[in-house]
Amino acid sequence: MSFLMKRQPNQLYMATNQELIDKLIEKLELLFKKQAEFSSEINSLKEELYHLKSGSVEDNTVSTFEEIQPDESPVKDLKEVVELITEASESVDHETQPILETEYQAEEKIIADKKPKSKSSIEKFIGENLLNKIGIIITIIGVAIGAKYSIENDLISPLTRIILGYLTAIGLLGFGIKLKETYESYSAVLVSGAIVILYFITFFAYSFYDLIPQVFAFALMVVFTTFTVVAAISYNKQVIAHIGLVGAYAVPFLLSNGSGQVEVLFSYMAIINIGILIISFKKYWKSLYYSAFIFTWLIFASWFFFEYYEYEQFSLALSFLSIFFIIFYVTFLAYKMLKKEVFKTSDIVLLLLNSFFFYGFGFAILDNHETGTQLLGLFTLGNAVIHFIVSVLFYKMKLGDKNLFYLASAMVLVFITITIPVQLDGNWVTLLWVSEAALLFWLGRTKGITVYEKLSYPLMLLAFISLLQDWSFAYSAYYGLELEDKIPFIFNIHFLTSLLFVSAFGFIVWLYRKEDYPSAPQPTSIWHRLWSYGIPIIFVFTAYYAFRLEIEMYWDQLYHTTNLSIATQDNYKESIFNYDLRDFKTIWVLNYSLICVAVLSFINFKFIKNTLLEKIALGLTVVSIFVFLTQGLLALSDLRESYLNPSEYFAQSSFHLWIRYVCFAFLALALYTCYKFIKREGIAKGYKIGYDIILHVSIIWVLSSELIHWMDLSESTQSYKLGLSILWGVYSFLLIAFGIWKDKAYLRIGGMIFFGITLIKLFFYDIVHLNTISKTIVFVSLGVLLLIISFLYNKYKNQITDEVND
Repeated sequence: MSFLMKRQPNQLYMATNQELIDKLIEKLELLFKKQAEFSSEINSLKEELYHLKSGSVEDNTVSTFEEIQPDESPVKDLKEVVELITEASESVDHETQPILETEYQAEEKIIADKKPKSKSSIEKFIGENLLNKIGIIITIIGVAIGAKYSIENDLISPLTRIILGYLTAIGLLGFGIKLKETYESYSAVLVSGAIVILYFITFFAYSFYDLIPQVFAFALMVVFTTFTVVAAISYNKQVIAHIGLVGAYAVPFLLSNGSGQVEVLFSYMAIINIGILIISFKKYWKSLYYSAFIFTWLIFASWFFFEYYEYEQFSLALSFLSIFFIIFYVTFLAYKMLKKEVFKTSDIVLLLLNSFFFYGFGFAILDNHETGTQLLGLFTLGNAVIHFIVSVLFYKMKLGDKNLFYLASAMVLVFITITIPVQLDGNWVTLLWVSEAALLFWLGRTKGITVYEKLSYPLMLLAFISLLQDWSFAYSAYYGLELEDKIPFIFNIHFLTSLLFVSAFGFIVWLYRKEDYPSAPQPTSIWHRLWSYGIPIIFVFTAYYAFRLEIEMYWDQLYHTTNLSIATQDNYKESIFNYDLRDFKTIWVLNYSLICVAVLSFINFKFIKNTLLEKIALGLTVVSIFVFLTQGLLALSDLRESYLNPSEYFAQSSFHLWIRYVCFAFLALALYTCYKFIKREGIAKGYKIGYDIILHVSIIWVLSSELIHWMDLSESTQSYKLGLSILWGVYSFLLIAFGIWKDKAYLRIGGMIFFGITLIKLFFYDIVHLNTISKTIVFVSLGVLLLIISFLYNKYKNQITDEVND
């Protein structure tokens, strides 16, 4: 019993293993079956491949299979199968291609036989398109010539002429409509020609012969315009709209009798524009919209510049100006909202031109009128209100592209910005352009609208040119002014315009430098480099000149208001001015220039940290220093001479003397900015040498001026001879000694050259006019200095030699 119990677990174990073995055997059998099926499929594929390779396309019989026995073993290499497929496909292609080509050519020949022989494209264009257009034009010209001949010779009465004209147009129109179904293009040309004739005849009957009243003439015009709209839409031909409507613009000018009834002309144009715009919007023919825009503003501009009378036609001009502006503005917005157009450069230009024409002509009309002059600010604000209403509608109703909302908002800000200056003065053009440029640049950069940014660049140039024109006029207008008409310093409209311009360009420069927003021009393009330099240059230049012009105007006004008429011995009147004021003007302009370049260098050093701007500021500083040494010191000398020899008409004060030390402070500030530059790390040695030269030239120049100044005050007569020679000799000695101490060869050489100049001055200028004592002092002083210099060279000759060798 116990034995059986011991064997039972082993039997169970063996039974479990047997079940596993049976299952594994079943799986192996399934795999063998699948392997056999897979081998069979592979053999079938090989059989077909060998058939294809042998070139048998049509014969798929069993005999071929018997001739070519495929390998029964499984395919061992996939590459073999791929090669077989490639070879077989090439074989089939070579055999079947001639057959396919033959079949295709035969089919093509059949189709060609069925199709009628077509005329050449040139013949088709001339016969079906060009000839009918030339024909209708010649027909219209012929009718016009015949009408002209009959009029000149009184062959038929005016009424008969008009009736025959209408009958001709109606006959041509009816014939064209009848041919519409069969010859649509030809019919469209006839219909458009008939419409042109109807326009001519109607205007002819009203303007030349007074056969129909004005109301009836315009009623006919409305009927013709309406019919043209229907016809153009029905034919779906732009030629009808162009010939029938755009051609109608020529009617008032060809048949004008000089009556000056401009209200009739503008009403006629408004009717034509409405018809053109309806068609252009209905059929999406934007060329009509552009044509109407160009013709309308050209005609209005021609009338305004040559025939406008402000006292008689003030209301008429404003009324039709507003009508034309509204027509084109509404049409433009309708395109963008209903057609959901994407903004293009041409669209932005068109909208800006429309607003500019309306504002520009409106401003000119009001400015030339006695009452209108007081409404310029209100008119500007009204423009802002119009664009504000449009922008609100876009925002509230979510109409159109978001770019349209940005543009309308930009126009609002532009007109609000210039409202106050416009009310005060006429610098509105500059402010309009610079404000528009800043806003378009802001929208282009921050909103990613590249079109706006590209449009802002030409506006920047226009604004800059306009500002230069404003300056040339405003700051020359004070000549000849009376005392009560003086322009206040700083607090005037011209300076306010300059500040607004500088503020706008400062904003543009700040935005240009921000790396958060990508630039429209590619960073590698020449335009990007051009604007990256040009915009900061314009900003710095205008900021500098805005204050400089005010300083110049202040002193110039003082100078011109000191005019005195003095009677001469010959009883003539002689004008005398306080010429010291011109010297003060020069001095303060130079002081202002010195502090400007110092401030520019400091701002760049602390905040901007631009290498190119640093070098530009350094160059401007050097130029300012040189101009001060040449012109500034000369002006200071003139003030000293004026103080020592006062005029009997104008008073002089001690300010003529101590103003020089204020100037020296500004000069020291400019030199200090150069010093800060050369003390930076990585500065080349050439810059340091250049700074030392500028420094020592400035010092000796100023010391020479001071020596002459004080010797003149002490009434010495040897300031330009004895005093300068000793000073230059001493400074040459100090320069050489300093060069030896600091191991700077260029300072020692410079000292020697300067000493040589002093000796030349001594022998060829000083010695001629000096007395014996003076000659003795000069020669002894210079001789001692030369001995000291020679001693220093001998004492430090090893150090000097080492430096040269190094």
